Amino acid sequence: MKAVGFSTSLPISEDASFIDVNVDKPVPEAHDLLVKVRAVSVNPVDFKIRQNSAKNVVLEQPKIIGWDAVGVVEAVGQEVTLFKAGEEVYYAGDITRTGSNAEYQVIDERIVGRKPATLSDEAAAAMPLTALTAWEILFDRMRLSPERDRNKTLLIIGGAGGVGSIAIQIAKKLLGLHVIATASRPETTDWCKKMGADLVVNHRNLIDEVRNAGFQYVDYIVDFVDTNAYWDSLAELIKPQGHIASITGSATPVMLNKLKSKSVSFSWELMFTRSTFQTDDMIEQHHILNRVADLLDEGVLETTLTQTLHGLTAESLKEAHAQLESGTTIGKLVISF
Repeated sequence: MKAVGFSTSLPISEDASFIDVNVDKPVPEAHDLLVKVRAVSVNPVDFKIRQNSAKNVVLEQPKIIGWDAVGVVEAVGQEVTLFKAGEEVYYAGDITRTGSNAEYQVIDERIVGRKPATLSDEAAAAMPLTALTAWEILFDRMRLSPERDRNKTLLIIGGAGGVGSIAIQIAKKLLGLHVIATASRPETTDWCKKMGADLVVNHRNLIDEVRNAGFQYVDYIVDFVDTNAYWDSLAELIKPQGHIASITGSATPVMLNKLKSKSVSFSWELMFTRSTFQTDDMIEQHHILNRVADLLDEGVLETTLTQTLHGLTAESLKEAHAQLESGTTIGKLVISF
């Protein structure tokens, strides 16, 4: 089958940063679905793994990445109970397994949801990874609820990106929060407002922007950009007994002691935790994706798709990664096969 991968970590401008390859069609086992992939989207995790997983080495077998896909189930493993052949699905995948930049992929049914019926393949492919990330950070890590938290303030660092775009919608429409998002360009500001943000502030002068808007402190903060780069501002702006959560990780220690005097909680979120560790509640991602599909079909949530490329080729992946690495992407970029 056709696939796109890489044998060594190279700048995206290099010809061999992605290569077209032919590999064996995978066989589903146990809880696996064999999916004929029709569209994928790109996320920052894609280019980070491409840049770092094969530094100064040449892999014997090209690495195939990609996390976000829409497709049709072609075959199922012997223990599958949630899906059958012919059904349309969408999912974000498993970082420990071969990715979705291929004609076919095997994926555990417990992290797969039904494709939203009202969305095109491209519009649906934009959603899984970011929706799961936003849902888990707000509901599973921070444990927010509309009954307890309605009208409280949430500051979203990076509102116009893929995760920020759907997090704004979930926070506003499902939790009833007062959403403050960060952006710095007119087009990203407009996008955040389109997604439902009540207020958009410039992240380059974060403390003054938030306080000049009338907020001494905010109840909750989620970081989708750079934990340490904004840490001092987040520690200053968070309300006593508030909660900060981040998806971005850190190569250096995070100064949690800055939160002590306020008794502030801090959480990490990684969407791949459940599949990587085969957690007891791994099937929760199946349920979340189905719930998000319902909300998309009902018009409560909307797709964050903003750009579509075409063709399962090294060139289309190069173009997508170059766009993502520029740091100017709004919403989600999808590649249709």
